[in-house]
Amino acid sequence: MSAPLFLVESLPVGDSFTLGGPEGHHAATVQRLRVGEELLLADGRGGTAAAVVTAVGRGSLDLALTSRGYVDAPVPRLVVVQGIAKGDRGELAVQAMTEVGVDEIVPWAASRSVAQWRGERGVRAREKWASTAREAAKQARRPWLPVLAGSPDESTDRVARRIAGATAAFVLHEEATDRLTTVDLPDTGEIVLVVGPEGGIAPAELDAFSAAGARPVRLGDSVLRTSTAGVAALAVLSTRLSRW
Repeated sequence: MSAPLFLVESLPVGDSFTLGGPEGHHAATVQRLRVGEELLLADGRGGTAAAVVTAVGRGSLDLALTSRGYVDAPVPRLVVVQGIAKGDRGELAVQAMTEVGVDEIVPWAASRSVAQWRGERGVRAREKWASTAREAAKQARRPWLPVLAGSPDESTDRVARRIAGATAAFVLHEEATDRLTTVDLPDTGEIVLVVGPEGGIAPAELDAFSAAGARPVRLGDSVLRTSTAGVAALAVLSTRLSRW
């Protein structure tokens, strides 16, 4: 099994380090790492450091750093505009998309979104998405932590402007004739992928995104849930872009 990864604000500059706080508690108390075991530290911005546990405290680990590394950000960037979903479906989507390599997630307040992120509820929901992405990145041993855009969510007009500035943009839509498996993809820049909420994308929204330069595409003949459509599309893109 590969070494577990723990996220830190910044990588230590010396050869020793004490991992404390929530990450230290998780490593020492939950995962019960012991002296001599290896782990990875990451700053979520491509920087990594391999380390060995030299001592275990109450909710903390003393570490000896053995090597350092840096992983370039993948190109093109994969950005998913995710329609806000009710219940835990949005979090399921964020978790799975992070594990398969999304670079940025944009919460979208679609007209057919049942759940609405307003006021304090919206702040808490966005924080939950951010926490889910962080934990999923650790599980996947990702050196880059996905960006969670929006404050707390994006309107259709703002999404359309994001599409207009992208190198390529696609909207998952069940009535599209083009397939994501065959459309041309750029080698650099940013690819924006739009995933609708449970009720789908409204005609006016599809028109706005198409006018901004997005291309409607489909994955296959079946209709996927909002919690699975994004991760399925990312798997296709990751394969076609040789990330996988």
